[in-house]
Amino acid sequence: MTHFTIAYWCVLFAALLPIFCSAAAKAGRKDFDNGAPRNWSARLDGWRARAVAAQDNGFENLPFFIGAVVIAHQLGAPQGRVDLLALAWIAARIVYSGLYISGHATLRSVVFSVGLLLNIAILFAGYR
Repeated sequence: MTHFTIAYWCVLFAALLPIFCSAAAKAGRKDFDNGAPRNWSARLDGWRARAVAAQDNGFENLPFFIGAVVIAHQLGAPQGRVDLLALAWIAARIVYSGLYISGHATLRSVVFSVGLLLNIAILFAGYR
């Protein structure tokens, strides 16, 4: 593999997506304390608290996604399949974050499960 694949671009986007959730939590707030951001976020409630939780979950799920993409590439998985699955995973994570922030817990869990299954599919995309 000598070029940056769509799946690798998805890894970059996946690493940035949690930051957008954090930015949403901070947007419009004048009281953000960059000296003690965790103390500040611990005092949040409602959708802003859920945005911080979505950020945390995004970072927690990042290692598995990165590992799955790298392993699929190393195993020589069909690139089109890996790219499509990675794009679907990104779409699921965007929807998941939106559902998390908006407080749709049950649907959020369903979308999380879809994302998990997509990640497993990426991992085994090169299995023969």
